[in-house]
Amino acid sequence: MARSTWRLAALAGVASLVLAGCGGGDAGGSGGGGEAAPDGAAPECTPAQAQPSGSPSTAPLKIGSLLPETGSLAFLGPPEFAGVDVAVNEINSGGGVLGNPIQHLRGDSGDDTTDIANQTVDRHLAGGTQVIVGAAASGVSKLVIDKITRAGVVQFSPANTSDEFTCWQDAGLYFRTAPPDVLQGQALAQVMTADGAQRVTLMARNDPYGAGLADSTERNLISAGIPQDQIQKIIFDPNAASYNPEIDQVVQFNPDAVAVIGFDESKRILTRMNEVQIGPAQKAIYGTDGNMGNSLGEGLPPGLLNGMKGTSPLTPLAGDFQQRLKQQDPSLTDVQYAGESYDAVMLSALAAEAAKSTNGADIATQINGITKDGEKCDSWATCKGVIDRGGDPDYDGVTGTLDFTDAGEPGSGSYGVQTFTPENTLSPDIQYVRVGAQG
Repeated sequence: MARSTWRLAALAGVASLVLAGCGGGDAGGSGGGGEAAPDGAAPECTPAQAQPSGSPSTAPLKIGSLLPETGSLAFLGPPEFAGVDVAVNEINSGGGVLGNPIQHLRGDSGDDTTDIANQTVDRHLAGGTQVIVGAAASGVSKLVIDKITRAGVVQFSPANTSDEFTCWQDAGLYFRTAPPDVLQGQALAQVMTADGAQRVTLMARNDPYGAGLADSTERNLISAGIPQDQIQKIIFDPNAASYNPEIDQVVQFNPDAVAVIGFDESKRILTRMNEVQIGPAQKAIYGTDGNMGNSLGEGLPPGLLNGMKGTSPLTPLAGDFQQRLKQQDPSLTDVQYAGESYDAVMLSALAAEAAKSTNGADIATQINGITKDGEKCDSWATCKGVIDRGGDPDYDGVTGTLDFTDAGEPGSGSYGVQTFTPENTLSPDIQYVRVGAQG
């Protein structure tokens, strides 16, 4: 499939996508580290790099999925599972990895209010998986990342965006195809300032996703010239019974633009904002990937979301890939993070071919290199052909150019800018903006 062309242009006819599952609860974890630079650049650290195992294996590659079948992010499960299955089927049809078919061990992640993720990971590790694809939520990944990486297994998330993972003490075994929120902060600030925002409120849920994205957006707003005293930042409890106190603070501050960084609770926040006359009809209201989806408008009064705008990690997906997803799951209605899931499997399999080993640590040593500085290729057949003749593949996936940094994540990101219509649904017209770690 062809590489995507990045541009800022309105595109019609693009399917509306669901909420993104980047965030999660404030789960504990001992592996974070590093500090974000004042200009919103990536956290400063020297990421650990994976080391060869010393015991290469040609056993069949087992990929365990850790994706939401249940819990608050269950709506993300179908496209993510479809992306994994399409990749596995295409690889197996092309001869498998090191001559053996990949085995997909399907697993539920639940959310960060349950112990489902730990139970699934235990089952995957006992079953001999070398790669675990997931979790969708950053909070869920924080529950299991240390267990996975200490076992010498690759964790590859298609949807984690919390900046904390950039400097995580993961022995070089954690990767993600979703861009970190340090980049979404750039995109959101760019959109808001381009619209003329001068006095801004940032309302963000209190978890790694919300607080981190609010901090990144704040830094970028300041870099764009908005004074610190013209920015109000409110971090709220996503499980609160009421958001009236926080919204009263917004009323008193009287901003001209408000960004709501949240998940399902955003519906209650926006309803109350509308009641006190600071909703989308009166103010410039922005969302992010945690709430920019059609499900946000379900059950709300007609027109309440009209004009609300927001950012989400999105890339233009080729029509043939969407057809392949629908063939895999005919009931699929959305494709959010399907491409990232597909690319995570493809990169893992190609890395195993390049390492000539399905040992997790050996796979990890090759993943970053597979994404850059080699011979361009964009499918299993073409990239494996490069490896077979002794070359160095540079995989451009269905989500576009990847070019991983040493932290095992994209060094730049594509974001869709979407707007709600009077029907409380997302317009099919999407603008795409691309931002990089240096701005």
